[in-house]
Amino acid sequence: MAISDDVLVIGGGLAGMTAAIAAARGGARVRLLSHKASTLRNASGLIDVLGTDPGGHGPLADPFDGLDALPQEHPYSVLGEQAIREGLALFDDLLGDRYLGAHTDRNALVPTHGGTVKPTARYPAATAPGLASFGTETLLVGFESVTDFDAPLAAAHLETAGVPFEVRGVTLPFPGEFRADARVTRMAHALDEDREVRADGPATGTRATLADRVADHLDGAERVGFPALLGDEHGEEVREELADRLGAEVFEVPMGPPSLPGLRLEDALEAALHEEGVRVESGNPVVGYEGDDRVETVTVERVHREVPYGAEQVILATGGLVGKGIRSSRSGVREPIFGCHVPQPEDRYDWFSDGVFDDQPYARFGLRIDEGCRPLDDREGVEFENLRAVGAVCGGYDSAREKSASGVSLATATVAGRRAAECL
Repeated sequence: MAISDDVLVIGGGLAGMTAAIAAARGGARVRLLSHKASTLRNASGLIDVLGTDPGGHGPLADPFDGLDALPQEHPYSVLGEQAIREGLALFDDLLGDRYLGAHTDRNALVPTHGGTVKPTARYPAATAPGLASFGTETLLVGFESVTDFDAPLAAAHLETAGVPFEVRGVTLPFPGEFRADARVTRMAHALDEDREVRADGPATGTRATLADRVADHLDGAERVGFPALLGDEHGEEVREELADRLGAEVFEVPMGPPSLPGLRLEDALEAALHEEGVRVESGNPVVGYEGDDRVETVTVERVHREVPYGAEQVILATGGLVGKGIRSSRSGVREPIFGCHVPQPEDRYDWFSDGVFDDQPYARFGLRIDEGCRPLDDREGVEFENLRAVGAVCGGYDSAREKSASGVSLATATVAGRRAAECL
């Protein structure tokens, strides 16, 4: 006998968790199945909606100004502007004052660890003092044990990009004994706990020691950017103390994986799932389904057996080519669980362009959806009456080129979750 719920969500990233929350808020009994750890821990934690036009030109000052130029198969074109706004509104409600940007439609320009600026619609409060639109003299601080962030190089790249402020970079030892391959979470916890550090003199706390080392290089800078590791559970307290000691604003620069801003976002969404009563199961893959024009059950592979799960509505949030929600081989591109149609050129040489920076067709591979996020077959008919697709498993857009990944996830997830609950 199948384990049964109203709505079953397959996938636990930003799109899957948001869809589950939206469905639960609509009154549905929801279960979320996640095979692997969320990809949020590898993400910057920034929420992008649309950063460039379809040709990759930008940044766009207002993401909504670029919607009319998008192709008709783009999820934004299918769902409409209101879906994007509803997705952002749900996100704002869930994250509260931990994220900023809801006061305006305009993109903010956030400096990244590579020395570029990223147009983004929502950003962690910890990054806010570092926005590139502020003409404030800036010092970037890197650490010898954090090899992913070369502060002097990032500063040089920002200057070359023409940011409206003076920026310098310096690399310092992090207080305490940390190897070059130490995870950023270890340093964050050291700042959380303000552990004692013994150098040449009496023991002092990690925060005071760090501030003293940075102060020697401040030289008039009015704000200081650190890699995003300034505490985990007590990040706001850490930043405030460092700012107090330095007499300058302190901000975090988003990093690559493992990403503390991404982990913090994941923690916040997991707490929201719990609060909304969503049942969460992880560690076992969904490998198949039963049904014809409706999905009746899905099959979860466990040790030594396969277990059926049933639901009135199913939401697919398994990711794109990177997340393996879409698979490719010499014989073609496919969606592996339900066998949904993935539009693709017949000739494999038409999947890509030769130029590294060219528009790449494969980047738009994924499921085409209708206005209710239901996947469409090769004749533009609905694949399954009760199956909806959200996030990167959807096609018709190039998230990396457009800088639209989070916005598509939120828009599709909010529509799919609400429609699923309404159909019960």
